[in-house]
Amino acid sequence: MTRRPESVVPRHVRSWIAAVLFTAGLGTAGYMVLEGWNLSDSLYMAVITLTTVGFREVREMDTAGRLLTMALAVAGVAIIFGTVGIVAEAVLAEAASGKREARFMKRSVEALHDHFIVCGYGRVGSMVARELVRDGHDVVVIDIRPESLATAAADGLFTVTGDGTTDAVLVEAGVERARGLVSSIDSDANNVYVTLSARALNPALFIVGRAGAEGADLKLLQAGADRVVSPYTMAGRRIAELALRPRVVEFIDAALSRGDLAFTMEELEVHEGGPLAGRSVGELRVQGVFTLAVVQAAGGYQANPGDDRVLAGGEHIIVSGSARVLHDLAE
Repeated sequence: MTRRPESVVPRHVRSWIAAVLFTAGLGTAGYMVLEGWNLSDSLYMAVITLTTVGFREVREMDTAGRLLTMALAVAGVAIIFGTVGIVAEAVLAEAASGKREARFMKRSVEALHDHFIVCGYGRVGSMVARELVRDGHDVVVIDIRPESLATAAADGLFTVTGDGTTDAVLVEAGVERARGLVSSIDSDANNVYVTLSARALNPALFIVGRAGAEGADLKLLQAGADRVVSPYTMAGRRIAELALRPRVVEFIDAALSRGDLAFTMEELEVHEGGPLAGRSVGELRVQGVFTLAVVQAAGGYQANPGDDRVLAGGEHIIVSGSARVLHDLAE
C-alpha cells in the first residue's frame, strides 16, 4: 500500500520562524550597539522596520543606524515574499502528493488479479475485509464516504472512491479480473444494484450480498448473488447453535480459523485435468485428507462419500485434515 509522503510544511514553518526571530534579534542588537538605545526602543524599531509599517524613527539616527534600517527593510520584504512562496509551495506540494498517491493507487488496483472487492466499509465490510486479508487475499474497498476510505487506507487496503452501483467504479476496482465481490452496504437497494452491475460486468464473479430487511435476500438472489447473508439472521442462528451444541460450533470455528492449529477445513475445486480429477476419496484419505462432502457440479451435496467415490472435474470437495497437507494440496 501507498504511504502518504511526509508533509514539508513543518520544516518550512520552522525555517520561517527561525529567520524572523534571527533577523529581529539581529536588528535589535544592532540598534542597541550602534545607536546605544535601550532594549524596548531597539526591539520596537526592528519590528516596525521588518514589517514595513512605515512609522517614524524612534530617535534620530546616524549613518550606521540608517544603513541598518535599510538592511532590515530589505530583509522584511524578503521575509514577506518568502512567506508567500513557502505557503504556496506547501499547498502545491500537498496537492501534488495527493495526485501522486491517487495515481499510484490506480496503477496498483489495475495490476490486481483474483482479488476481492468489498463495497461498503462499515462495521460488516471492515470485518469481511479483515478476514479476507488474514486469508492472504488482496482486497479493494469501494466506498463513497471519505472517512470510510481513510480508515480502509489506514488498514492497508486498496481503495476506490465512488458509488459501487455504477459500472465505471466497479471497472476501476477491477471487477472484470476479480475473484469475488462482497456487497455490504447498509442499503438493501444499493446492494441489489451493485449485484446487478457486477454480474453484468463479470458473469463468472462470485458475489455475496448483505440483506437487511425481510425479503431482500430473494431480490439479491434474483439480481445474481451467489450467496446472501443477513447479519441479524446469522447472529440469531449462531446464538441458538452455541446454546444447543457449543462444542461443535467451537470446533468448526477453530477449524476455519487461520491460527497456528494443526488441523483445518477447506473447500477445494476439482479442475478438469487437474491433480484431483480422477482420484478417489480413499486415495485422499491415505494422504490424511478426509472428505466430508462432495459438492457436485449441479449444486447437490454428497455427504460422507465412500472410499471408492471418484472425483470429477467441476466438483468441489469439503475436506478436513492437517493444515500443512491441505495447504500443499490447495497449492
